Amino acid sequence: MEQTKLPDFRPQLGILGGMGPQATQVFYQRILDRTEAERDQDHLPTLILSDTEMPDRTEAILSGKGDGVFNRMLHDAQMLETCGCRVIAIPCNTSHYFVDRLQEKLTIPILHMVRETVRTVHARGLKKPCVLATDGTVQAGLYQQECEKLGMACAVPGEAEQRLVMHIIYNEIKKGEQGSREKFAQIDRWVRAAGCDCAILACTELSVYRQYHDLPDFYLDAMEVLVERAILSCGKKLRNV
Repeated sequence: MEQTKLPDFRPQLGILGGMGPQATQVFYQRILDRTEAERDQDHLPTLILSDTEMPDRTEAILSGKGDGVFNRMLHDAQMLETCGCRVIAIPCNTSHYFVDRLQEKLTIPILHMVRETVRTVHARGLKKPCVLATDGTVQAGLYQQECEKLGMACAVPGEAEQRLVMHIIYNEIKKGEQGSREKFAQIDRWVRAAGCDCAILACTELSVYRQYHDLPDFYLDAMEVLVERAILSCGKKLRNV
């Protein structure tokens, strides 16, 4: 019996995820929420690669042993490219330490979450963001470097407050908890006392925290910026929610 040939699946968006898996789930849900669509077929054809066995990015950066992460990310990105994806989004801020090197090896674009977020801050006329992120993102200076390029000051939490940020990320959200409002309130008090005019949720676990807790517009979510860029870059329109 002759088999009917099915049409090829041609993904537009490739998501290199699993860093962490819950953040990947939230990211894709936000893609669905923010895409102007009235039926299934109006949504983005998407291929999600959730590589939960990716080594910890912060540990790799701080130890100076990042080749394992880079090589695994390159393998995953090339797999998405081979499968026909036209653009790649990586919902993990710390992993963007490796993105420029990865981009040199690919023929399709990787949306640069950090760069796009800083451009969004600048476009809003803000002058002094505080970056709430992992130790890897902070110590690598990912956001500080991009802010400097646009002539903006960039604050990072003090030592005690940074420990609270890391605790929320690693000891709460990554373990499936919703995150301590009390700890976040301590961070919030420090940020505002430091004279910052906004704060960037520069870790996707903090984007997950935002899903559970109402945060004011003072907090700009890097994941949300990546969501918007992913939808627009694939030729779809944004839905306001």
